[in-house]
Amino acid sequence: MSKQISQSIDIAHLGRVEGHGGIHVEIKDGEIKKVDMEIYEGSRFYETLVIGKHFTEVPPIVSRVCAICSADHTLASQMAVEDAMGIEITPRTRLLRGLLLHGSMIESHALHVFALALPDLLGYPSVLAMVEDYPDEVTAGLGLKKLGNIVQEMIGGRAIHPVNAVVGGFGKVPSKDELADLAKQLEEALDKTMSMVELIGSLELPDYSDPSNIYAALHNEEERYSYLGQWIFTSTGEKKPIHDFREVCNERVVRHSTAKQSLYSDKPFMTGSLARININSHLLKGRAKEALEQLLPEIPDYNDLHNNVAQFIELIHSVERSLVLIRSLVQDPLEDEEPIRQAVRSGVGVGALEAPRGSLYHYYEIDDSGIVTDADIITPTAQNLANIEKDFRTALTQKMGSSKDEIRAHLEMIARAYDPCISCAVHLVDVEFK
Repeated sequence: MSKQISQSIDIAHLGRVEGHGGIHVEIKDGEIKKVDMEIYEGSRFYETLVIGKHFTEVPPIVSRVCAICSADHTLASQMAVEDAMGIEITPRTRLLRGLLLHGSMIESHALHVFALALPDLLGYPSVLAMVEDYPDEVTAGLGLKKLGNIVQEMIGGRAIHPVNAVVGGFGKVPSKDELADLAKQLEEALDKTMSMVELIGSLELPDYSDPSNIYAALHNEEERYSYLGQWIFTSTGEKKPIHDFREVCNERVVRHSTAKQSLYSDKPFMTGSLARININSHLLKGRAKEALEQLLPEIPDYNDLHNNVAQFIELIHSVERSLVLIRSLVQDPLEDEEPIRQAVRSGVGVGALEAPRGSLYHYYEIDDSGIVTDADIITPTAQNLANIEKDFRTALTQKMGSSKDEIRAHLEMIARAYDPCISCAVHLVDVEFK
């Protein structure tokens, strides 16, 4: 009977995601003819904007790529500049950057899991509709989001578009009293977050597992679960240095999107929380490891809808890791230190880190006057778009013959599981359509 099915499905506006996008599906005689994750957001040419700018101007510019991911873009940009200039940062700067990065992760994961994904997974149209039945969970989720902002404001100087983080270090260091107060808030948040493990574990998610799925994430040599790394690992067993990121992210332009898509060995792949869990879960410790064992007991996990569960596990990890970083910081006198300066030189640099939605790469070429002559930014959502369409096809195959409303609901659920950040994704430097 499925061979007689012909239908067109249009979702003109995908709600509860950052930016403007939609979904278009065409099925004819039971065959899936077209599956497009359409991105409508206007193109933003950040690579072009930074060319001709002095390297010190670049991080504040690229932090404006997106308010949600501003700390991540700032840090990746600074790391790329330092790589090109040969700047070695101090141990304290590493700790402060780690805390800033975890603050970004706490804010973003809490917002997405509790305000954007849980309504889907519990059958509510919005987080506001959840409040009556889940007041404690909604309150705790929004509190965690606020706590992530507090971390970023303390370390970065403000909650979005950080000004305190600069190339080579930081302008001002928080006091021990400020860090002690932050640690107290984090400890309380950790207990509240762990109390919601049972709720997350009770979610009944559709099973769209596909053993052919490919995952990619950064990996470090310090034997701990980190959002930084010198290597790109894939679930197919490849290992590449971050300077070879273009060998993993083969970008292409498609007609239905103002954002590029990425393929690895001509195949879609996923980056983000589930990818990181699949590749680095053996490095999780403490209460995050406890949550992993309860929520995702079988790794690798090929159901990409479990990305939201992986985000929750990483939320616990980031709260725990922030406490570790604070304990290390307060062992120092915490006097302000000047950012590391280096004689200006020409060079090529790459900065790579794990942003909430996946691996983020910044690439710059700098001349001997400190002027950027070439730039490239590859964002997580741009890498994930082709794989989102792949997951749509998997779901459509299973749901063939269902009502349009049911299919729409499942397609939206899949898209939101990736927590797409469309503003980050819409940057183009060429127009060779495929």
